[in-house]
Amino acid sequence: MDRAPEADDLVFECKDGIGRITFNRPQARNAFTFAMYERLAAICEAANDDRSLKVLVLRGAGDKAFASGTDINQFRAFNTPQDAIDYENRIDRVLTTLEQCRVPTIAAINGFCTGGGAGIAAACDLRIGTRSAKIGFPIARTLGNCLSMSNVSRLTALIGAARVKDLIFTARLVEAEEAASVGLLGEVVEDLAALDKRAEEVARLLAGHAPLTLTATKQAVARLQRRLMPDEGEDLILMCYTSQDFREGLDAFLNKRAPQWRGQ
Repeated sequence: MDRAPEADDLVFECKDGIGRITFNRPQARNAFTFAMYERLAAICEAANDDRSLKVLVLRGAGDKAFASGTDINQFRAFNTPQDAIDYENRIDRVLTTLEQCRVPTIAAINGFCTGGGAGIAAACDLRIGTRSAKIGFPIARTLGNCLSMSNVSRLTALIGAARVKDLIFTARLVEAEEAASVGLLGEVVEDLAALDKRAEEVARLLAGHAPLTLTATKQAVARLQRRLMPDEGEDLILMCYTSQDFREGLDAFLNKRAPQWRGQ
């Protein structure tokens, strides 16, 4: 059977108990399609039942990006308010599946790690980055959309409320040294070759540790976080995604011009 073209956009390989997930759209800075999100969730779900798998390492193909978020073209099909709710629900489901995956997850970050890509990294257990790593959620200057309550909660648990507001309000990309100082990165290495080597070392270290201890620790940390109602924050999603500003931001992004915000 022929593989669909999108099947190669996210590549999964497993050897010696270490699963390696590669976001494979370097021509688009590894921007995620909806199919890639679903493939990531499916791999994490399968890992829960595969006791031979000990660790998952996530990385981006090429030398420009870990992942630059959702492919903007995915938003062009939005026609109803429910499309916005369904989109954020999808992202929440995928990131929750990643976050709750039985095995430790390591994000190996080089270059741009933005939007949904930064959300994926934040949902991983450990994050290692190169000096060229740039992490952020620049939505206040690009599309004018918002993060879901679950994503805000996850990010706040990682770096604190004040830093979340600073990151999103300024729409800046945090470079490696600052990212390490605030908790977005646990470790910084020199370059891509050093990143691959270090991610492999850490993966092998974790693969040799007691799996139930690691799983229990993941679950304990997760249980400390606030649990949100499934529909919590939908009013905020609709306020942004159904606005004239969102349509303006989308058109401006696709046409490579500065958006004209109106707050409507």
